[in-house]
Amino acid sequence: MSISQAIAVERPPPQARGWPRARIVGYSLVCLWILFGLGILAYLVHAWNGEFFAKYAPAYLRGLGTTLALVTTSMIAGAILSLPVTYARMSKNRILSGLAYCYVYFFRGTPLLAQTYLVYYGIGSFRPQLETVGLWWFFREAFYCGVFAFSLNTAAYQAEILRGAIESVPRGQWEGAASLGLHKLETLRKVILPQAFVVALRPYGNELVLMIKASAIVAIITVYDLMGNAKLAYANSFDIQAYIWVAIVYLVMVEILRHGVEWIERRITIHLKR
Repeated sequence: MSISQAIAVERPPPQARGWPRARIVGYSLVCLWILFGLGILAYLVHAWNGEFFAKYAPAYLRGLGTTLALVTTSMIAGAILSLPVTYARMSKNRILSGLAYCYVYFFRGTPLLAQTYLVYYGIGSFRPQLETVGLWWFFREAFYCGVFAFSLNTAAYQAEILRGAIESVPRGQWEGAASLGLHKLETLRKVILPQAFVVALRPYGNELVLMIKASAIVAIITVYDLMGNAKLAYANSFDIQAYIWVAIVYLVMVEILRHGVEWIERRITIHLKR
C-alpha cells in the first residue's frame, strides 16, 4: 500500500453539513416556549389591574402561608412516619414486611385526590366514635384532614426513597463498621445514613416539589391555601389573572427549591469531585 493510500484510509470521515433533525426540533420547541412566555408576559402587562392586586394580594399572601404550613408539616410528619415503614420494609419478618408493602402499595398506587376525599369525607362519617376518643377536634378541620392525608401519602414515598438509599450503600460498609466494634444503630447513624443521604437528596427534593404542586388539591376541601384563594378571587372577578399569578408563584417556589437542592448537593459532594 502506498503512502497516499494509507493517508486516504486514515482520513476521518467528512462531517455532516447542516443541523441534525433533533437539534432543529429542540430549538423549535425552545422558541415556542419563549414565544409562549412572552405572550403571557405581554398579556399581564396589557391587562394589568392595580385594583385587583390591591384587593386580593393580602389573601394570596395568607394562602401562601397556608400552603407552606401544609407542605412543611406534611413533609416532617411523613419523614417521621417513614422511618418505621422503612424498617418494616427491610425487615426479615414477612408479616411486618408484608404490612409495610401493602401500606406503600396503597398510598403510591392510588391518587392523592382520592386519599384526601377518603380522609375528609370518609373519616367524618365516624364522628360519634371520634368524639368518644377525643379526636373529632382534629378531623373536623379541613386543614388538619389535608395534613393527615398528605402525611400518609408522602410517608409511603419517603419510605421507598430511604430504603433505596440505604440499600445502595455497599454491604462492605456494614462489615467494616462491625469489624471496628460498632453497634448496628451506631453504624446506621454514623456510617450508613450519611452516605445514604447523598443518594436520597435528589429524590427527597423531587418529592418536596411534588408536594408543593399537589398542595393545590386541598382547595377542593375548603382549605383557603394559595389555590383556594385564587379560586375565590376568580369567582368574584372572573379575571384569568387570578390563576396566572398563582401559577407564577408556584413556579417561583419550585425554582427556588430546585436551586436550593442543587446547592446543597454541590456542598455535600464536594469531596467526590476532582
